[in-house]
Amino acid sequence: MPMARKPIAALVAAAFTASAAYADDIASQPAAAEQTLQTVNVNAAADREQTRTDYNGNVSTVGGKVPTAVRDIPQTVTVVNRAVMDAQGVASLTDALRNVPGITIGGAEGGQIGNNINLRGFSARTDIYLDGVRDRGQYYRDTFYLDQVEVLKGPSSMLFGRGSTGGVINQVSKKPQLAPVGEVDVTIGTDDRYRATFDTGHAINDHAAWRIEGMAQDQHSSRDVISNQDVGLAPSVTFGIGDPTTITLSALLEHNHDMPDYGIPSVNGRPANVDKSNFYGLTDDRTNQTVATVRADIEHKINDSLTLRNNTQYSHYETDAIETALSTVLTPSGVALDRTKGNPTTLPLSSLRVQLASHDRNITDQSVYNQTDLIWKTNTGSVKHTVLAGAEIGYDKYENQSYSRNNLPIVDMLNPAHLSSPANSVSTKGNYAESTANSLAFYANDTIEFTPQWKAIAGLRWDRFDGDIHNSVSLPLSASNDTNFTSVRAGLIYQPTDAQSYYVSYGTSFNPSLEALTLTNGTQNLDPEKNRSYEVGGKWDFFSGDLSLNSALFRIEKTNARTQDATTGLYQLDGDVRVDGFEVGVAGRITKQWQMFAGYTYLDGQVESALDGTAGKVLANTPKNTATVWSTYSLTHDWEIGGGVLAMSSRYAANNNVVLVPGYARWDATVAYHQKTYDVRLNLLNLTDKYYYDSVIASDGGRATPGIARTALLTLSYHP
Repeated sequence: MPMARKPIAALVAAAFTASAAYADDIASQPAAAEQTLQTVNVNAAADREQTRTDYNGNVSTVGGKVPTAVRDIPQTVTVVNRAVMDAQGVASLTDALRNVPGITIGGAEGGQIGNNINLRGFSARTDIYLDGVRDRGQYYRDTFYLDQVEVLKGPSSMLFGRGSTGGVINQVSKKPQLAPVGEVDVTIGTDDRYRATFDTGHAINDHAAWRIEGMAQDQHSSRDVISNQDVGLAPSVTFGIGDPTTITLSALLEHNHDMPDYGIPSVNGRPANVDKSNFYGLTDDRTNQTVATVRADIEHKINDSLTLRNNTQYSHYETDAIETALSTVLTPSGVALDRTKGNPTTLPLSSLRVQLASHDRNITDQSVYNQTDLIWKTNTGSVKHTVLAGAEIGYDKYENQSYSRNNLPIVDMLNPAHLSSPANSVSTKGNYAESTANSLAFYANDTIEFTPQWKAIAGLRWDRFDGDIHNSVSLPLSASNDTNFTSVRAGLIYQPTDAQSYYVSYGTSFNPSLEALTLTNGTQNLDPEKNRSYEVGGKWDFFSGDLSLNSALFRIEKTNARTQDATTGLYQLDGDVRVDGFEVGVAGRITKQWQMFAGYTYLDGQVESALDGTAGKVLANTPKNTATVWSTYSLTHDWEIGGGVLAMSSRYAANNNVVLVPGYARWDATVAYHQKTYDVRLNLLNLTDKYYYDSVIASDGGRATPGIARTALLTLSYHP
């Protein structure tokens, strides 16, 4: 058996062994215990069926740090739950987020790898959370351990601290439960795609349970050379289920061995018209990533109106990257085209060549966060209050040792050779960057119910963020950036009936120069950028809550954006960036057999003022229109069909609007056969084999990464 297949085979075998052991354990228990567990099994089957099939995620923790009905959150919230992910064959966080209009994908550039997400026109790379705690490592996130993905739109520093200009993304992990859990999924696909996952767990006693999820995959691609070999485990255990005090211990362990993809160069301000399978790198490139996150959650219910909870999370991320990317487009005589102008030329592509360059680095990221919340439900006369008050402390450390390889090859533009690293290429150490940050915050939020129809939300948060950076070569050699900031949140909700909710909201956020523990020289002494958001919207439930619709108008403005003076080269806080938009979404059942998950976002992103010549330009990676539609229909109790479309208008690679990436519409389809203990599903991705660009990157003159070619995925799910 090839080496790449062995982890998958071992994982599947382990999953079935665990399931068999669990079955033996149930069979050996006394009759009384067996009767109790049978009752739980019935409930578990009903819960599982609802979770597996219902697209309407109408409860979220992202809008208030406690489980809250989406209709009671005065901001746009999109919940991509397990049912949607399973129906689409989703395996990565990026694929899950394709269901969220207003999100665009950025690719690898400079020192940034992992999930690079733009939300409502602004980068959200450091605004990704795991169960409400910042998950700021640069790695490629899987979905094998997730119940749902929640996206809160708009600045939200009152809830989450620094960042969140366009919003935040919260990953909600699967939790231990008293009802037994058991499922194994095996997927095979075209272009040598293989994946296996398992999810198993059961009660330890009447008040404790464990759960563990696992994943292994060997995923190749329609892109030449590209492949990923990944494994992961996510164990957890909960004590005190149903008791006043509950303790949950959990971990996420993941290792990725991936081939980096830096996409296709631009020529004449557009992605070069080359074959979508072209790979501009070296065959021995790799990005190795190891993730270890451990966490403890404690919740104590003091009485019916007062709850105290605390969580501590430690995360360690390591990246060992040897990555080669296209750098410069050359003429036959070796003259470099002007990258700043989108590589303009009158020469045919057949005469152009591409110089490769290295992006090698070793990155170590560490974070420790502790949050304490007190949740108090009280009344002042007839007015009801739910007060959330808390404190957060954190420590981050980031180390990045860069390397540079010389004598890298030049390859043809139209037909790049698949070469390994030249024998005469020598790697030398470059800059070593070390950054640390300490953060402290205090916050309070009050959800006020004046009457059953009128509610208000008011919140205030104070943050202190102290960052330091040291470089061995690059400037600044040493710098610090200390920030104090007060964030606010306010919203008014009117709910004339149980099926209607209308709101207005205002929120702020801030972006310190060392937010990502990296910075551009000249920005270290600047105050943080300030962001504000205005939103008015409505949320409606139809068919007794089976179908939910939401719509909103919004404005996000960065009022003092960092901008570089084109004459002096100095950075100042004299920029103004604005995004005006409209959004509509729908999720749930139109009939008992027919489900839909869809959304549309219009974004008008503009650089209102800047000193670098981009004033009046369109904001980078911000298409005017994005839309997603996914719908399934149950022909019978056993058979299900469905499909959908992902659509996006054109967008620019950078704020200079030199490189334009065309829009696209990608069509997908599915057919599934359901039985009590197993499901078989076929997913067909990109039915028309559309040549489209999935992500855009500003660096190297503007690059774009082609999306997936026509692909078939066959999944067998076994859930006894």
